Amino acid sequence: MQQLDSITFGEAMAMFMANHPGTLQEVSQFTRELAGAETNVAIGLARLGLHSGWASKVGNDAFGKFVIERLKNENVDIKHVWIDQQHPTGFQLKSMVLEGDPEVQYFRKGSAASHLTSDDFNEEYFQHAKHMHMTGIPLALSESARAFAKHALSFMKKNGKKVSFDPNLRPTLWASQEEMVKEINEVAFQADIVLPGIAEGEILTGFKEPREIASFYIEKGVELVVIKLGAEGAFYKTATEEGTVPGFHVEKVVDTVGAGDGFAVGVISGLLEGLEFHEAVSRGNAIGALAVQSPGDNDGYPTKAELEKYIENQLEGVK
Repeated sequence: MQQLDSITFGEAMAMFMANHPGTLQEVSQFTRELAGAETNVAIGLARLGLHSGWASKVGNDAFGKFVIERLKNENVDIKHVWIDQQHPTGFQLKSMVLEGDPEVQYFRKGSAASHLTSDDFNEEYFQHAKHMHMTGIPLALSESARAFAKHALSFMKKNGKKVSFDPNLRPTLWASQEEMVKEINEVAFQADIVLPGIAEGEILTGFKEPREIASFYIEKGVELVVIKLGAEGAFYKTATEEGTVPGFHVEKVVDTVGAGDGFAVGVISGLLEGLEFHEAVSRGNAIGALAVQSPGDNDGYPTKAELEKYIENQLEGVK
């Protein structure tokens, strides 16, 4: 079995993006794309030339086939993707906005991915990955998907693998905020790298300042915490090092969805390539900036050459 640089797992959905601005009930034409926080990360890493894998279930339907073909075309390894004969692939609708965040409506309840169980976990497949990235979304999808996620985390940690975790809070999927905070933090405390947004960090820790949020997790044994600060960049902290890394200039924000996943791609790829913490965080800022300048969730994710050119141009002051 091929060695993987990174593996992730979660729910992929077909996404229908509005072709013109307006509320979703007003839009008559859509463009189909792929959505899913974890597939975004898997695609982003693959575009940078890393061997990237994604594990999940999809339905035996048109959307499921679309997900598989799209990931194949992106050179993402899908040997751990099961076809569920009983449950469908989820989908979502996303509006087009001229500024701010788009409106998104999900049709995912009872999806194939929500029926992942710990029995579906393939130890040999995960053993061949150097790194695992996970988000808080599978923890919220269902009890069985949560069990899969926790089993994957435990397995990787026992086998000396590095784990990054993006809380990616989805309050509407949880029974209560208290349950969400408890379950998300339980996983975060076991991760090596935690990547919350500033607003997420406040919800999860009760602190408002980036340094305080990061310290909350460092004191629990997390090796690296990176707080996403939007246009301001990001703050990172380890037990011995900390700093704020400025963001990159963006002429116009087109769509913010997928920026956080792009940020994770930059940080993970940088660390896998042996970059210093501040360099890896800067790469995350760069991919996040590219992501918000395109309409799709991962359309703006660059190849390695495109990323290097973008960073070089930005540092030289070329817009």
